[in-house]
Parts: sequence; structure tokens; C-alpha cells
Amino acid sequence: MEETKELIVTANAKITHAKYQTIVTSDGHSIVVDEPVELGGGNTSMSPFNLLLASLASCTAITLRMYIDRKMWIVDEISIDLEMFKTPDGTFIDSKLKFSGELTAEQIKRLITIADACPIHKILVGNVTVNTEISN
Repeated sequence: MEETKELIVTANAKITHAKYQTIVTSDGHSIVVDEPVELGGGNTSMSPFNLLLASLASCTAITLRMYIDRKMWIVDEISIDLEMFKTPDGTFIDSKLKFSGELTAEQIKRLITIADACPIHKILVGNVTVNTEISN
């Protein structure tokens, strides 16, 4: 039985001799990724770890804004602070949410549940398989 796959997005990364500056392109947009100086890079941009947290933070913020707007709750600003830690069991990400607006305790509790339902969060805590092979 063949596994069904639905394409979500594609990305391409290219690196030449500039340690370790990499150009990443996806959906017509490009960003520069680099490593910090202490890892041999030039610290010209965010590292892959920074981008991972940026993906989670932005996805969470967007998901929360969509939900808040749909509910017509009064929230002027959503702030998400993330920290990633290495642990003996793997990786731990601590997420702190902050809202500027008029929310009840019950609404805030619901927003925590909604934050955990963002697509990037689901990918990070879900079943992920990475298949690596040589391209022709």
C-alpha cells in the first residue's frame, strides 16, 4: 500500500564557500541563514535554531490572532517569548504568552489551548519523518 503525501511547501538552501552563510528560498522569498561566530559563522543572520523558534513563535501568534479576531475579543497585542533548551531526554521549548487587551481567565485558558494547536506546534510535537537521499 502506497503512502499518500500532500505537498505543503518546498524550500531550497544553497551554500558556497562563505562560512556558513546560506541562502534559503521558498515560495519566491529568500532569507539568509548563518551560524554565530563561536560556531565558525559570520553571525550575519539568524541561525537554523533561531529560525525554528521564529517559525513556532510566528505561527502561534498568527493562529492566536485569527482565533481572537473570529471571536471579536479585544486584544491589541500578542507577544510570545520562546526559549529552547537541551535536556537529557532531547529538547524542551518554553513558551510564554502575553496579551494586551481585555480577556477573562477563561478566555486566557482557551488561548493556551489554541496556541498549542498552531500547525508548526503540531509538527514539532507530532510524528515527523525526514527522508534524505541524493538528488539527480
